[in-house]
Amino acid sequence: MSVRAKKHLGQHFLTDENIAKKIADSLSLEGYKNVLEIGPGMGVLTKYLLKKDVTTYVIEIDTESVEYLKNNYLNLADKVIEQDFLKYNLTEVFNNEPFAIIGNYPYNISSQIVFKALEMRDQVPEFSGMFQKEVAKRICEKEGSKTYGILSVLVQAFYDAKYLFTVPPSVFNPPPKVDSGVLLLKRKDNYTLPCNEKLFFKVVKQAFQQRRKTLRNSLKTFNLNDNLKANAIFGKRPEQLSVQEFIELTQAIENQ
Repeated sequence: MSVRAKKHLGQHFLTDENIAKKIADSLSLEGYKNVLEIGPGMGVLTKYLLKKDVTTYVIEIDTESVEYLKNNYLNLADKVIEQDFLKYNLTEVFNNEPFAIIGNYPYNISSQIVFKALEMRDQVPEFSGMFQKEVAKRICEKEGSKTYGILSVLVQAFYDAKYLFTVPPSVFNPPPKVDSGVLLLKRKDNYTLPCNEKLFFKVVKQAFQQRRKTLRNSLKTFNLNDNLKANAIFGKRPEQLSVQEFIELTQAIENQ
């Protein structure tokens, strides 16, 4: 028995064993004992994780995949979480223990997966896996680039982001219409920001929602005082600011 890839779940099953092993090997496995794989499908990546000295859990919404995994990976049976990652409260499984996240992510929800992982950053020291290539590149992009955006800044505020390698469509069933890219996020040693973190998220999102405007115009809703608006940084557009400058911008808005 094999599992049919379902379009509405954005499933493209990886068929290349070498690539699956490379993705599994991308995690350092340092400082945590649990790994959570999102959307394991038929377990091409899972089987390499199960060989490692960590406890592997998988979270899968597709009932057909769940049945397949339980029948074919007996040592995984009680570690299959039949839930939607975006809606499920993972403290029910991990309590406050750290865990890494890995997977071949469904492209239609991959950005939401990253945002949810960011919410759990206190528990997620490492995050790796496969995205649509342009999304993976965007997450790792630096300021000054047209593709640098909300995801780039928010991820890199807390994690060191590294683009690892590109994967062609031909190694999937069914093949997607685009190239894929694998990345690794390693949480920074000091990942608490020296500003109000909620405000930081708001400032970054607001700035990039009108990315063609200068910050003076896009951040009007923060009721900036005249002194602040005179600061040269407000004459810039959001993609010109480094993560550090966004932190300083947030501090300035906080202190006004």
